Amino acid sequence: MRRLRRARRLLLVLAALLLGALFALTVTLAVALSRRPCLVLRQRLTRRFFQVLTWALRLRLEVSGEVPRGTHLWLANHVSWLDIVALGSLRPLSFLSKAEVAHWPFAGWLTRQAGTLFIRRGAERGDALGEALTTRLTQGLSLALFPEGTTTDGSGLRTFHGRLLSPAIATGTSLQPVALSYWRHGEPDRAAAFIGDDDLVSHLLRLLDNGGTTLRIELLPPILPQGRPRQVLAGECQAAIAARLGIQLEPRAARSAAAKACSCG
Repeated sequence: MRRLRRARRLLLVLAALLLGALFALTVTLAVALSRRPCLVLRQRLTRRFFQVLTWALRLRLEVSGEVPRGTHLWLANHVSWLDIVALGSLRPLSFLSKAEVAHWPFAGWLTRQAGTLFIRRGAERGDALGEALTTRLTQGLSLALFPEGTTTDGSGLRTFHGRLLSPAIATGTSLQPVALSYWRHGEPDRAAAFIGDDDLVSHLLRLLDNGGTTLRIELLPPILPQGRPRQVLAGECQAAIAARLGIQLEPRAARSAAAKACSCG
């Protein structure tokens, strides 16, 4: 019975991925015909794909707060690859991802077609990424990033890095802090975290065997840059998310937040 249930759930996920591939091919064709990036089309089709994938994964969303309209730079704590699926189902968004994801079989191709921007090492590449972010925000396209730079098990927060907030400051784009937490049977669902030596297939099978998970998405009040330093803004977003989740900052993060507060005093 368990194997049959897993097979049925896997078929639904595969069907959702096939739909995603169809959307990606649609974008590829539109780009070839128009010779333009078609970023709005990418975001809209990606949102539809994420909505279907959310259902197939049995990822139950509990959303509190107001989903913002207009252009925002979303900043969230990072627990799992499911974060991207969930946030992307709420609004048309483009994401930032580590460069390695671009080379993942199939998933890398999907993320590229969705208009994902990839973070690569090196100052010159960092400048190019900043220019790409600024261009998209100027075009009215919302973006989402995870300023911790890695995933955690959800019990703590790492330092929020502010280097990617410069485009929001330059364009006057509001920051949208988002607090994410996974729950199962009324308790934190640590099994939903994608950390350490986890691989995508094993994590997916664990999720399906557990009957999915519930993700609480708490949209906090937007923060206006108002020309403030990027690290100050990063610290403010981090503190707001930590307070909403009721978790303590890791020692390094706490020292960093205190230093930022002193610098503003």
